[in-house]
Amino acid sequence: MDLEAILYEKDGFIFSRIEKNKYTMNFAMENKDIILAKVIDFNLIKLIYDLNGDVYEKVSMETLNENDVIATLLMKHLFEDLGLLQRYSFLHIKRFVEETGILFKAQSIKSYRPTGIPKDAELMAMDDLTIVCHIVNPHKIDFSFTIVFDPMMNIPPFAEKLVGIILNKIFKRVKQFIENVRI
Repeated sequence: MDLEAILYEKDGFIFSRIEKNKYTMNFAMENKDIILAKVIDFNLIKLIYDLNGDVYEKVSMETLNENDVIATLLMKHLFEDLGLLQRYSFLHIKRFVEETGILFKAQSIKSYRPTGIPKDAELMAMDDLTIVCHIVNPHKIDFSFTIVFDPMMNIPPFAEKLVGIILNKIFKRVKQFIENVRI
């Protein structure tokens, strides 16, 4: 199996595997009516959930300060028929605001299980999630995600493309929503 590969590409969205358990995702967002950097904050997590009720069963956030949150995201049990467990993410997310962009860094919290997660749900353990929001101009941002899953996670090859399709669906909705905001 060739490790480096584009797994899914559609409408300017590219999801690629760089190496085993390491993936990238890239897309751009543009809206001439708003200054995009002002909407790139932790409220995007809530927006992702609100726009994707068919993908997420539950999302909660605990704000530690303006640049740190703890997020719990429980996906719906989408692949139960394939024998896969329901998945959840439990992340400590930090935000860094820089002159040329906004950076989000996250890691899975593995030391304890959040409340309200079904007993048989499995942590989608990420060793590193980095989201770079490069401000091209006030009305355009290029997004670059790097996701490194825990080495113990086994992602079957057939599931990789499904992940790309789901991520495309999630971020396409968010992108369309933000790009269609008019002030």
